[in-house]
Amino acid sequence: MAALLGGLLSLVLGIIGIVIFWGYFVKALAAGIPALLILGGALATYLGIEELKDKRSAEKFNEEPDTSMLKEEVDSLKKEVEDLKKEK
Repeated sequence: MAALLGGLLSLVLGIIGIVIFWGYFVKALAAGIPALLILGGALATYLGIEELKDKRSAEKFNEEPDTSMLKEEVDSLKKEVEDLKKEK
């Protein structure tokens, strides 16, 4: 209940403040909007770069690896195991 009353009081005081200090409010908006645009543009650029990095890493992950060397190594190990079994 206290939060509701505090919120209503803040709302009323905010409206009164904007009406009384309208000129200052407009000047603050004029000063704040370019700063917000700069920060928003920087954030969007950063997120775009991160998305490109993620896309590149996903493409590399989806590529088929060269398994011919691994198959050869597995075959040679199988042969070695069979030879060891025969020696016993």
